[in-house]
Amino acid sequence: QVQLVESGGGLVQAGGSLRLSCAVSGRFASIYSMGWFRQAPGKEREFVATIRRYDGRTYYADSMKGRFTISRDNAKTTVYLQMNSLKAEDTAVYYCAVDLYGSRWPRRYQYEYDSWGQGTQVTVSS
Repeated sequence: QVQLVESGGGLVQAGGSLRLSCAVSGRFASIYSMGWFRQAPGKEREFVATIRRYDGRTYYADSMKGRFTISRDNAKTTVYLQMNSLKAEDTAVYYCAVDLYGSRWPRRYQYEYDSWGQGTQVTVSS
């Protein structure tokens, strides 16, 4: 089926930046949109951002606007999350996901996505 592999996480000081990547591979008919979620210890998984594959339209959670940027590569098989001005409260496991067939936009909930990566840890020290 679909494989998603996140990378780019790590330890960074408050105010710093990280760029996360999610590579998509496997056998699938199509991808309508891709998204990023995050989950901090003891908390529920939280929507971060999504991007529509064919035209690059983006949508962000209100708390992420101005600091995070979602993008895709030219082949439309990799999605990125540029994270700037990081804060301690950004510490979480970050997950990427794909919506294979959906035509609804935007998709902001976990149940709306069809496949998930294993996550990459982001730790921000204060």
